[in-house]
Amino acid sequence: MREFLADVFAPTRYNVATAVVVAALLVVAYVLVPHPYVQYGAWLVIFTIWMVWFVYVGVDRVYGIGADSDSES
Repeated sequence: MREFLADVFAPTRYNVATAVVVAALLVVAYVLVPHPYVQYGAWLVIFTIWMVWFVYVGVDRVYGIGADSDSES
């Protein structure tokens, strides 16, 4: 299983973009606008981003999305 998922967390453009957006949302929610509603909304958006990333990685692993894919499969 480790070999199968070895490059899932590699620093590809999609992974880096996801991490930057999540970090920016957390900065906005906890530093710039520290209100519970904003924090809750930020976590909902982060969960949605994570699910989209999860489905993208899964489809890429199973079907090999094509030329736009950053993986070797």
